[in-house]
Amino acid sequence: MAWNTSRQDPDRSRRRLQLLAELAGARAVRQRNRPQRLRSERLRQLIATRRRVAG
Repeated sequence: MAWNTSRQDPDRSRRRLQLLAELAGARAVRQRNRPQRLRSERLRQLIATRRRVAG
């Protein structure tokens, strides 16, 4: 069964667009937080290495 976009009601179309916008916003937030998480992980690794070398 093929999707026929011309027969969708306006409310369904609006809800779909709203959901897609929310998903895009959530994806953008995750992508912004990702570099910070990588920096934090790298910093933890450096601290652990320094402790092993110093200790």
